[in-house]
Amino acid sequence: MENKNIYIERLSKPFDIIIDNIASDKSISHRCAMFSLFSNETSTIKNYLRGEDTMDSLKIAQKLGATIEDNGDIIKITPPKKLTEADDILDCGNAGTGMRLYTGLLAGLEGSFVLTGDKYLRHRPMNRVVKPLRDIGAIIDGRQNGNLAPLHIRGQKLKSFKYHSPIDSAQIKSALILAAIQGEDVSYYKEDLLSRDHTERMLKGMGVDITTQEDGWIKIVPMKERLKPLNLTVPTDPSSAFFFAVAAAIVPNSKVTLKNVTLNPTRIEAYKVLEKMGAKITYIKTEDLYEPIGDIVVEYNQLHGVTVDSNIAWLIDELPALSIAMSVASTPSIVKNAKELRVKESDRISSVVNNLALCGAKYEEYEDGYKIFGNTKLNKATIDSHGDHRIAMSFAIAGLLCDMDLQDTACIDTSFPNFMDIINSLKV
Repeated sequence: MENKNIYIERLSKPFDIIIDNIASDKSISHRCAMFSLFSNETSTIKNYLRGEDTMDSLKIAQKLGATIEDNGDIIKITPPKKLTEADDILDCGNAGTGMRLYTGLLAGLEGSFVLTGDKYLRHRPMNRVVKPLRDIGAIIDGRQNGNLAPLHIRGQKLKSFKYHSPIDSAQIKSALILAAIQGEDVSYYKEDLLSRDHTERMLKGMGVDITTQEDGWIKIVPMKERLKPLNLTVPTDPSSAFFFAVAAAIVPNSKVTLKNVTLNPTRIEAYKVLEKMGAKITYIKTEDLYEPIGDIVVEYNQLHGVTVDSNIAWLIDELPALSIAMSVASTPSIVKNAKELRVKESDRISSVVNNLALCGAKYEEYEDGYKIFGNTKLNKATIDSHGDHRIAMSFAIAGLLCDMDLQDTACIDTSFPNFMDIINSLKV
């Protein structure tokens, strides 16, 4: 990615807007590209996210033998009769989700595969999926003994397992599930707090025998035959939509209606936190097939501080944007048990607090989170995104109150290509 800078001007008046063109859900789009490879027929995907990361996942599916038809509105993915080795390196771009899930998928597929990514992804830790996959027989190598990409995967049918993950992560869970459905016998997976469950929902809808038992263990039965094709419309990404929820919550007298968002409980926890802080939020469910989907209406109200120390796996991606709301809240806020922020596209704990300090906010930094003292009149600053799209977009929202000079923002295009178009529409 080339470096790119953006200047955000403060809003001179409140906004009341309906937004129906927010980026499609990134997590679900990645999974559509991958899961369709296990089908027996063509999958039809509407509203697939056309960000760089998710298009990279689609290109990898193509290199593994899938035929892709894209008419600009609908993507059709026809899997090969048998998945085979790619004759080239598989590039995941900036997507940790893409690399970690494909690692699990390829670990159980016979052949030799190399996964790489951009300069940022090549420095993100992969041991969290590599180690448990190795424990069940996967052959994976890479820099730092497999912790850093490029990763070389010598895929093969893997043995069954019973694995209790020490980390609540949808990426780890999904990687292990993708290995398990290609395995020899029934496998079991458990996490202490349910992380995003798109993988379970989608694979179950495709015919996989996967159930969550009363004791929390997920039972995964290997595929006996090819799966049913996907036929879905990817909903709006609640993580992407959340930036504009925060914008409405902090710009006085503003209101936003976010259309066609997934209302999956594991995906809207950040909205629940913003609601606890005082924002007025309404949820309107319109359908419920693969995922509950509907509209979210957010209205400005004076915010107060909050402690966030539970359900962290459900809002880990939204914490940088929440930190902007916390900085202008009337009382202090605390984030705990969020050490996972340290290993995202950047060290998001340091990125958040150091950039907030440049804007005039006071904070305390902890190993697993931070305290933001709040009641800050944010001032203009030059922000280094560290190549992290969520840091860049969070401080773009802060700029609506005070102007902001954002550095290294090409990363925004990887997940939310029309983000700046929507920012500019708030000024109309």
